Amino acid sequence: MGIGVIGEGLKVREVRVLLDGWQDGARARVSLWQRGSYVRTVRGWKATSARETRGHRFEHAAWKINKSFPHRSQLCVEVTGHDRMPCVTIKR
Repeated sequence: MGIGVIGEGLKVREVRVLLDGWQDGARARVSLWQRGSYVRTVRGWKATSARETRGHRFEHAAWKINKSFPHRSQLCVEVTGHDRMPCVTIKR
């Protein structure tokens, strides 16, 4: 599982998550964390979509954000059925 963020500096335009393999019924959401503590949900639950490229199967979800976040805050993606929650740190 991986997370990707598109934007410049503190402004985030889009957040994406990729899951290896096909996982029927997978859903994901984006949350904001600061200093290791949960702050709020940035985007709610969204169903992932199955894709296949050159024989590689994966689940994908993307959210348009278009907001700025505090320096050193983290955007994390929670996915149903997974204990791991990948995060990315927002920096100037």
